[in-house]
Amino acid sequence: MVGGVELELATQIALISAGVIFLWALLLGVWKFVEISRSPVGQAHVYVDIAHRAALMYSFAAVLLAALVQFSAWPTWVNVVALAVVLAFFVGAIAAYCLHGWRRDTTNQYHPADRALTVSTIALIIGEVGGTLVIVAGFVLEQSRSWG
Repeated sequence: MVGGVELELATQIALISAGVIFLWALLLGVWKFVEISRSPVGQAHVYVDIAHRAALMYSFAAVLLAALVQFSAWPTWVNVVALAVVLAFFVGAIAAYCLHGWRRDTTNQYHPADRALTVSTIALIIGEVGGTLVIVAGFVLEQSRSWG
């Protein structure tokens, strides 16, 4: 309970996830700093930089999703499933960026793109956009009830 308001399960999941992803982003910032300080050109590997920035942005995106699911018209299970899909793709993307940064195997994971990467990227697009669409629609529906 926060300020007399009971947080929905999906809101709790989103806020905990936001905190964990933000902590991950901070640790990635340490990795980035170490790489910058050791680099003769003062730069971290591109995918270490991407992982750090993506984790920062996704952590705040999770906070936005927390606010939206808290005030949603959908039942808890719909919000939890939609949120889980979006968060899973957030975490998967950050993990993939970390892997490329650790392996130093590419500076552009899409060049050349193979079939598996194309399929996983299409799944990411559908999952992130679709899950977010469900969450936003639930919020708008709930808010529209007070417009009339």
